[in-house]
Amino acid sequence: MELDRDQLQKDIHELYNREHAALGEAGTRDHLERGKALAQDYGLAKTLQDGGVLVFPHAGVADCGYQVAACVHAALDSGAPRVIFISVLHAFTQAMEEARQGVAAGHAPSDYPFWGIQGPGINGCQEWQGDHAPISWRYFWDAEIKRRGLKNPPEMLERFPYLAGGKPEELPGMDELKELAEDAVLVSTADAFHHGIGYGDSPDVAMQPDDEGLAKAKLVLEEGIRLLEAGDYWGYNQHCVSAKSDARDAGQVFRYLRGPLKGEVIDLTYSDASELYNAPPPTWVAAALYEWKKA
Repeated sequence: MELDRDQLQKDIHELYNREHAALGEAGTRDHLERGKALAQDYGLAKTLQDGGVLVFPHAGVADCGYQVAACVHAALDSGAPRVIFISVLHAFTQAMEEARQGVAAGHAPSDYPFWGIQGPGINGCQEWQGDHAPISWRYFWDAEIKRRGLKNPPEMLERFPYLAGGKPEELPGMDELKELAEDAVLVSTADAFHHGIGYGDSPDVAMQPDDEGLAKAKLVLEEGIRLLEAGDYWGYNQHCVSAKSDARDAGQVFRYLRGPLKGEVIDLTYSDASELYNAPPPTWVAAALYEWKKA
């Protein structure tokens, strides 16, 4: 059955609204405190100061909000005047999905109107406005700024690349983004392993999100890490297709902007998506926090 992308987008926003509301003040504080400890344990602020990148998931906030919060703390503690969030841009229209498939099949990204970088203040395509990927980032960013009583917080810019196609340097808008990134720290997001019946895996191969399933997920995540470390942008693009990763464009862009990096998954959990896709379990997403250090 063909995926109703419009309805899925509405369902995701409704789910996110419910989950964030359910956190309340106490839940928000708990995630912020847990994220603060994680950021301090790994020295994540210094990773950003040194030109590295942090990548957090955008799955269920109750499951991985602390990972998002860790990146918020690191960005604020870095002392940088500007934070750039390189976001995933999901294919929530059939035309966007066809473009993504076309590029994966070898067609030129420039054949499609979505080719480029979207975001606030940029003319052209505006699909970014309906995307859910930044919701938890914005939520914890605003909450921690309020909690710290910051009157002049760093500038926070959101950028949404689409159709990098193995050549992120050719994306329209890249020159401007490179200039903005010179005195900024970079964070990004990825749900890099979607798995199970709701994502098209047959019941005989679908794994539970137990130790074995998470170990499998980590292996796949590390395959993607090795490809980006090598600067193999096209290989990474095609890896994201097979891994059901939504970060094919965001990953290529932050790797291009920062140059050689060494990546590691420093925290891994999962988020159940059975309800969202009205599918039986196992249907889940690996929720990983990546640390990318300058090589």
